[in-house]
Parts: sequence; C-alpha cells; structure tokens
Amino acid sequence: MSDPTQPPANPTSNDPTRSRPTDPSAPPAYETPAAPAYPAAPSYPATEGQEAPGYGQAPVYGQPPAYGQNPYGQQNPQDKYNVLSIISLVTSILLVSVVGIVTGHIALSQIKKTGEKGRGLALWGTILGYVGLLGGTIFTIITIAFVIAAASTGAGYYR
Repeated sequence: MSDPTQPPANPTSNDPTRSRPTDPSAPPAYETPAAPAYPAAPSYPATEGQEAPGYGQAPVYGQPPAYGQNPYGQQNPQDKYNVLSIISLVTSILLVSVVGIVTGHIALSQIKKTGEKGRGLALWGTILGYVGLLGGTIFTIITIAFVIAAASTGAGYYR
C-alpha cells in the first residue's frame, strides 16, 4: 500500500542510491522547516553608571533575575518543607506527644509566615500529639484506679 501524501514514484528509475530525482521540476523529498518566531526578550534599562550584569556578577537591584529563578541559586521558600513540621509528625508517631504538640504549633505559625510546605505534616503531628496525650492520660488514670482497687481488697500474704 502506498502513502497518498507522497509523490508518485518514477518506475523507470529504480536506483536506490540516488537521492534526487532526475526530473528538475519534481519537488524535493525533504524540506527544512522554517524556524518558529519567538518574541523578543524584554530589555531592562540599566541605571546610570551601571551596566547589566554579566556571567558571574550579582544582579542589579530592581532588575528581576533571568527565567524566574532566585538570585545566587537559592531555592524558593515554597519548594522546601518546614523542618519543625517533620519533627512534629515523627515525635507524635513515636509517642513523645508534648514535643509533637509544641513543634506542631510552632511549625504552623512559621508556615503561615514563610509559605513553606508542610502544613499537613504539622497539622497531623499536632493532632496525633493531642490524641497521644489524651490516650496516655486515660491509660494513667485507669492504671492508678486498678492499683488502688487491688490495694483496697486486702488480698495479701499477712492473714
């Protein structure tokens, strides 16, 4: 089956090593595509006595960094997780509830100010910290009640 978009083949020329047809009016088999037109890069006026920064030079104040990157290769604050949120979740899972609660509240405050990632981690660390604290308190109360009940029954070796 032949491709309908291709020109008809010349049955008289069967030489596969020839790349161009002998007929000069035949269209070429391959044309290079035209380069796409891109808009011109915006130009920023340099302040008096200062040139635009070159490679390895610090940017001029007031001029945005190229391609939306932070100057000096710094990471965006939105791209990193708050460390205290991670600590809050880990300590709450390890049943150190008070540390999880305190670090979770501090992390939530910092995330609100800085815009870092990790709000969910801090929230879960705080919630698990409160659940662990409540569970530990209930366990302690039940244990003390059993000890008091066992001591008041009078069962012992001295009868």
